[in-house]
Amino acid sequence: MKNKVLALVLSGLFTGISAAQHYIDPEISSGSSFAIIVDPDTFEAAKNEILAYKHSVESDGLGTYVIYDNWRKPDDIRKVLKNLYEHKQHPLEGAVFMGDIPIPMIRGAQQLTSTFKMPEKVRWEASSVASDRFYDDFDLEFEYLKQDEDTTRTRYHYYNLASGSPHYISMDIYSARMLPPVSGDRGSAVEQLKAYLQKLVRIREEKNPLNDMIVSTGHGYNSDAMSAWGGEVMALRTSFPELLLPENSLKFLNYRNAVFMKEALLTELRRDDLDLAFMTGHGTVDAQFINGYPDVSNPQPSMENVGRYIRSKMNNARDSGKDLEATKQRYQEWLGLNGKWFADAFEASRTVEDSVFNAALDIHSTDLKQVNARVAYLNSCLTGSFHKGDYLAGYYPFSQGKNVVAIANTIGVLQDLWGTELLGILHRGVRVGHLLKKTAYLETHILGDPTFHFAAEESDKYNTLFGARKTTEDTWQKLLEIQDADLQAYALTELWNKQEEEKLSEKLSDLFRTSPYEAVRTQAYFLLRRYNNGNFRQVLKLALRDNHEYIRRKAIYDVIELGATEYIGDIIDNYIYGRHLKRIRHKINWSFQCLDKEVLLKELHTKLYDNTAVYNGKELYDSAVTRITAEKKKTEELIALLGNPDTPRKELNYTLRNLRAYRYHEVIPAVIKIVKNEKMPQETRLSALEALSWYGWSYTRNDILQLCETLVKGKEAAEIKKRAQKTLQTIKDASRRPF
Repeated sequence: MKNKVLALVLSGLFTGISAAQHYIDPEISSGSSFAIIVDPDTFEAAKNEILAYKHSVESDGLGTYVIYDNWRKPDDIRKVLKNLYEHKQHPLEGAVFMGDIPIPMIRGAQQLTSTFKMPEKVRWEASSVASDRFYDDFDLEFEYLKQDEDTTRTRYHYYNLASGSPHYISMDIYSARMLPPVSGDRGSAVEQLKAYLQKLVRIREEKNPLNDMIVSTGHGYNSDAMSAWGGEVMALRTSFPELLLPENSLKFLNYRNAVFMKEALLTELRRDDLDLAFMTGHGTVDAQFINGYPDVSNPQPSMENVGRYIRSKMNNARDSGKDLEATKQRYQEWLGLNGKWFADAFEASRTVEDSVFNAALDIHSTDLKQVNARVAYLNSCLTGSFHKGDYLAGYYPFSQGKNVVAIANTIGVLQDLWGTELLGILHRGVRVGHLLKKTAYLETHILGDPTFHFAAEESDKYNTLFGARKTTEDTWQKLLEIQDADLQAYALTELWNKQEEEKLSEKLSDLFRTSPYEAVRTQAYFLLRRYNNGNFRQVLKLALRDNHEYIRRKAIYDVIELGATEYIGDIIDNYIYGRHLKRIRHKINWSFQCLDKEVLLKELHTKLYDNTAVYNGKELYDSAVTRITAEKKKTEELIALLGNPDTPRKELNYTLRNLRAYRYHEVIPAVIKIVKNEKMPQETRLSALEALSWYGWSYTRNDILQLCETLVKGKEAAEIKKRAQKTLQTIKDASRRPF
């Protein structure tokens, strides 16, 4: 083992890097390598544990560096990682960050998240995204802004995604954080890290296959739609077929199964033999939401729900200093309640009872003392906010149980993303980091060991292949022939980089039509979507009638993004015949504000007006006509507001910001006029340009591109040119982003 001051170079790699950095070389030679990035204080305090972890990773065939320094800025770390990645013999495949490591807070990159759209005028620590894509996607380009001035947030370093940067994620390496949640009663962060590393080394020696898995769903999410949940169940059965065999298990837990489903879920998480837990639901920094008030139909429990609701609203009103009598009157009128419902609102015994009831609905950090699921995937908002200190997902790997990996998010996430994408590769013994590398948004992070993998017969083969920098088309073509849903899906993502569009596009189109695997068909759809070509447009029409609910749901998203009239007939068909599909119904109703209202009304009349075969057809028809007519009026008013020179600037800027969350294709010409109007305040023109960047799939796309190209080449202010360049790049890269 060599332990040196990094004064000169590491095999010619480190020219120009601070001489204060120390490194420890790998002790083995491997096709790819791994790096532990740590601060010197943490390294000295946990040296034995860190070196034991390094040895464990190397025992698995992955050469590992340890590099420690007083890291001042994220750029210093990024430079080290990029140099290691460019090593010709042993290129870096991943890294883990331990201890006091700077946190990149990314701005101007909300399109790289799944759904985050907070105005960036909000305080920076809230409107920026804590993201290690700064460290693991080397093609992204950033402009350093500042370090946070607050003494409690000195690790925060703010960056803006550069105008000319790619505006999509394509990670070069995987990364993870080993960052204990800060808590008053769990010892120092270093002691927690040492305990975790000791546990991790033991768990890695288990050589444990993935043969026991649970999937859970919380309330108020897409799992409310049984068709969406059922589709996911069917897809997971083809991604993990061996788990259906005797002595293995694939268990599904739904919040409807019990009033306090939390306890059933925690019981599963504490099972000594549980390997993987995939949990979907709402979340916050410090809670996983499992149950809401009970779904009941009997009178007594229904009355209890109303009572709890009224007490909570009255207590909230009191705590926020609102007029209690006015609050009471409002709920009496709205719900038709008499005064008896409010009599016990402030009784101490009731308050305690309600507090106990509410605490039993959700998972909190105090519940996570013994998590044994080796890998926990938290498909929910905010639970992975490692930059906040006391974050819920951190309590999974840093519990006393056998969990060593959690995957979670630093901000809110879209409900309708493809959460189980490539999840089945874990069953083949693939390192968790390789899953992240293919599926991450700006907010997605691994907490724990990214090199962890389950035992499997060909684990070494797949990890070597997935970690290799140079591979051939033939290699991935052979992988595509293996009868495994997620290995095939993974192979397609690599063939996308190897094959010409014409060849792969035909293959993807054929697989979408013929594959028996939901994972392969969904992957084929997403990759075809990147081309947005004739083959995709044909597949999109098929997808709007697909039996797999998720594919159909995603197709409706894309029709909304396109604004194309050619699919409106299919949208109306889904409105008529897809009423049993809750999430589909929601997206169809949403689409009415975005699509051509005249064509919608025409198709609706043709397909439904005299269609006596449809139950409740007249009410269905009238409801849609009312909604579409209202949306038509709303759009006309919006166009008038945007085109009126007397519209107050504050209202105009607010309206432009709101366009980010919708796809009002018909108003884009009015927005373009605002950008072209040099008499407009620069702030308004910039807001309009930013709003246009969200319309990368719109039928108005070419008009936006032409506008931006003209501005970039013209005699405009520097800020206008910069924003136009950013919008131009964002539009061009729109098809590379899954949402």
